This record gives sequence, structure tokens and C-alpha cells, in this order.
Amino acid sequence: MSQKLTGKIALITGGNSGIGLATAKRFVAEGAYVFITGRRQDGLDAAVKEIGENVTAVQGDVSNLADLDRLYATIKEQKGRLDILFANAGGGEFVPLEQITEAHFDKYFGINVKGTLFTVQKALPLMPAGGSIVINGSMVSIKGIPAFSVYAATKAALRSFARTWSVDLKDRQLRVNVVSPGTVITPAYKTELGMSDEQIEQMKADTATTTPLGRPGTPDEIAKAVSFLASDESSYITGIELFVDGGTAQI
Repeated sequence: MSQKLTGKIALITGGNSGIGLATAKRFVAEGAYVFITGRRQDGLDAAVKEIGENVTAVQGDVSNLADLDRLYATIKEQKGRLDILFANAGGGEFVPLEQITEAHFDKYFGINVKGTLFTVQKALPLMPAGGSIVINGSMVSIKGIPAFSVYAATKAALRSFARTWSVDLKDRQLRVNVVSPGTVITPAYKTELGMSDEQIEQMKADTATTTPLGRPGTPDEIAKAVSFLASDESSYITGIELFVDGGTAQI
């Protein structure tokens, strides 16, 4: 594997499973030192064991500003800077419009929107010129998916953030981009979305018929795109949304 991230210090929020874990493994393989966060300590411990080296886990919730302060204090103390931020932590749940509650709205706007905003804001003092910020969006921000309106709206907000922040941070030479996955089966389909094995298999079958590439994606396929946006290979790219969706949202 290429060593295009050699010497880089990276943070991946929600790095203990799914796309976050796949990206952490790829970043380390490409030469970076990686910090990962997650809400569950047991999940973080398992992820560190799986990644194997050049990784530090810091338990915390991105929607809790005190947890973010503790996270960045740890990075500052151990490494002194942060070159790459993958703001990946997020969640969602299928709820029809008629059943959306204030608690549901507040939970996911708190994690996905508030959490991402302050994850990025509080990283800035540690980020030198040439740094890269990648935000995990979703193809659902431009698709109409039944019973998914709150989640989709949070992802649309993140896409808007990237446009504005790429201008806000241009004088600091920090790039901000969004990677927007399509259907990628991860543990969150059970833990967050509450889907059964049968429902997941049906989603795979549906994806095969609606996606030009005829299948769901894999976490590592998203990680490859994140690595590109994080690296100097994308040095003239900022403010974009890169769809990694097998073509689903493009047709």
C-alpha cells in the first residue's frame, strides 16, 4: 500500500466501527498516526486491537463539548498538531414524518450537525496550513428516502457546512470536503437503524437492482475515497461532495 499519509496525524470520530474503523486501518497502513473516538469503550478497545499500531483511542461523544475539549487536549499533549480530520461520527433512524418527535430531532441534529460543527471548530487551533478536513455526508441528502427526513436533513446541512467552511478557512490553507457514501452495510444498520438480518438482506437485493454497479459498497471503498481527500493527492480540491455510491444518486 502507498505511504501517502506518512508522518500525518489524523483524527477519526466514530472510528471504532464501520466506515470509521475501515478508514482508521487504511490511514495507519498509509503511514499516519490515528486518534479514534467513540461512545463505547469496549468498541474502542476492540478497534485498537484490530488496527494494531499507531493508534490512540479516546472515549467520548461528539455532541458533548466537554468530551471534545478532552479529546483535543489529548491530541495536543501527545502529538502537538492535527493534519487530518475525518468528521465521521453520526447516526440516524427511520421514523415516518407523522411520528417524528422533538427528542428524535434533537438527538440526530445534536450528533450529526452540532457534533460535526464543534468537532471541526475545536480542531482548528491544532491544524497547520495544508491540513485536510473530510466530513462524512450521505447520498440521502439529495435523494428522497421514505421515513428518513431528519437524517437526510442533517447530511444536507453538513454539505452546506463544507461550502461555507472551505471559504472561511481558505486563508489558513485548510481544505474542506465531503464524502457521501451510498448503501454500505455496517454494524450501524443493526445498532442505529434497528434493522433485522432479513431487512438487511432485502436492502442488499434492492440495492443490486437500483445501483448501476449492482451491489452495495464496502467500508474500505469509502475509506479509499477519504484517504484521497485527506492526502496531498487532492491538494487542489476543496468544497466538493464526492459521491461514493455505485452511481445510485447519479442516475
